[in-house]
Amino acid sequence: MCSSDLEHLFRRQAGRMLAHFTRLLGPAYLNLAEDAVQEAMLRALQTWPYGGVPENAVAWLFRTAHNVAIDAIRRNRLLGEKTEGIVAELARSATALPEDPDTEEELRDDELRMIILCCHPALTRDASVALSLKTVGGFSVREIARAFLAEEAAIAQRLVRAKRQIRDGPLAFEMPRGAELEDRLASVLDVLYFMFNEGYAAHEGEALIRQDLCLEALRLGRLVASSSISTPRVDALVALMALQAARLPARVDEVGDLIQLEFQDRSRWDRQLIALGFHYFDRSMVGDDVSEYHLQAAIAATHARATDPLSVDWPVILHLYDRLLSINASPVVALNRAVAVAKVHGPGEALAAIESLDSHPKLGDYHLLLAVRGHLLQEVGRSGEAARCFRAALECPCSEPERRFLRRKLEEV
Repeated sequence: MCSSDLEHLFRRQAGRMLAHFTRLLGPAYLNLAEDAVQEAMLRALQTWPYGGVPENAVAWLFRTAHNVAIDAIRRNRLLGEKTEGIVAELARSATALPEDPDTEEELRDDELRMIILCCHPALTRDASVALSLKTVGGFSVREIARAFLAEEAAIAQRLVRAKRQIRDGPLAFEMPRGAELEDRLASVLDVLYFMFNEGYAAHEGEALIRQDLCLEALRLGRLVASSSISTPRVDALVALMALQAARLPARVDEVGDLIQLEFQDRSRWDRQLIALGFHYFDRSMVGDDVSEYHLQAAIAATHARATDPLSVDWPVILHLYDRLLSINASPVVALNRAVAVAKVHGPGEALAAIESLDSHPKLGDYHLLLAVRGHLLQEVGRSGEAARCFRAALECPCSEPERRFLRRKLEEV
């Protein structure tokens, strides 16, 4: 087994193992669960290169982690009177192979409860995202810090505070019910979509996209969608993420520079992800609920159906943006709608549509507003004003690929 295969195995199993031990030990002992999982991974790295990879590597990891946890609990009597009962349950659980159908279903339930726990309303969204990536996604502190361009120490502190809140709450490792479940599910979807968007278009840094974040958000979305708590809104978000993720191979060129949607090589779009997106989009069409995710997925689906840029049904997309704006009067939605207005009614009307966004406090240093205005001004022949917009956009925070794109636009005008 090569190093990349080992990394994939460890990342995939780490979240399942941690969720499993959190159920057995309780959320208050999340650190003990993490230690057991990490020690099992470390022993694998120390022994497998010399003795070979076990025939059932996953079962080996689970059994080793169980033994580590049992030793730690007995040695320190961490659970007081409950110690022997927990040890007995750990010993029983260690004999069940993860590939057993009943055990597999139990592990999926554990992962689901873990993501629900990570998205508890007592935690901030930043904490929920970091905790979800660490505990369910198997990301290291270093990877999370790199993904969000933060210091490792800051991410580590964020995780420590979140786990302290879980312990001191105490927050339960269980499925909420009724209105609480509805609120928690909305928080889960918000966290997953935030995670996906950070991977799809990084706010800063050398890379425009971080595919691992996108695919992990999609995996967790499918985990929720396959559960008993799923709703059409969940299916709509999964559809949206799959359809957007399908474009990732065509979003940048071989040197990492941004390629606009209308110039992308559609043959590079991932057909399997497109098919997956339409599958979940069809599933989301049950009932009367029309959420933001439904409308955004419908926009992505309209792009995916088009065989080339000229066949995109822009009037339909504009109609969908109008409906989306009626649900969420976000300035970013209004800006995206302006692109559709330009395609349907021309750049002049689009410029009028974004005129009111100048004074919006959330768009004060938003490079995309300036970039869109610069493009529209360029389209109507106002090159001097367009150049000023592109120069101003270059002063705003953005990723390096976007900065190179803005420089090219400035050179054009």
